[in-house]
Amino acid sequence: MTGRLKAPTGRYGGRSAEERQAERRRRFLDAALELFGGAPGYRGTTVAALSQAAGLSTRQFYEEFRTLEDVLAALHLRVNGWAEQAVRHALAAADGLPLAERAGVLFRAYARDVTCDPRRIRVTFVEIVGVSPRLEEQRLARRARWVDLIRAEADAAVARGEAAPRDYRLAATAFIGSVNGLLHDWSAGWVDATLDEVVDELVRLLLGMLRPEGWRPRGG
Repeated sequence: MTGRLKAPTGRYGGRSAEERQAERRRRFLDAALELFGGAPGYRGTTVAALSQAAGLSTRQFYEEFRTLEDVLAALHLRVNGWAEQAVRHALAAADGLPLAERAGVLFRAYARDVTCDPRRIRVTFVEIVGVSPRLEEQRLARRARWVDLIRAEADAAVARGEAAPRDYRLAATAFIGSVNGLLHDWSAGWVDATLDEVVDELVRLLLGMLRPEGWRPRGG
């Protein structure tokens, strides 16, 4: 079955059709986080297994999604949304801090969110990779959002006289790859360090990018 079924309408049990649909969708995504982010992984999961884990029927699955790939796409956006929300809230609270402290706030918020649950790491950095051209485009689009955030932070630091003026497009792209690679390897147990040590190293990398040797801050 590849087509999406029409969901029922009207109120039932005191809840609207939209509320029931949102609840079903949440249950499917919660189950997907468990199965895709753990065992057996996205490629080993069937519609029947996902529906059973969600406590719902396969008919209800097809009322919400067309394929398991649609579920993975939605879950990937959900996990990235959590991380982005954590970072933006932290940055708002860090308004006015010097560059080094602000960078620490940014990366601690990101690192704590993506590593608080190993299933999130697996969905974001493992299961999503190589599934289809569509999901590759989505994965790269989400990465581009993180690149844009780093570039915006760099440009703001330049405007404050805290960073060297230049185009940070390529540097930010390379840096995001380093962030994701290091956090994935740390989560997998391949990096012998605490999470705070990992974050401190990321901050040093960022500051080295923004403040090359020989450059001095405005008024410094």
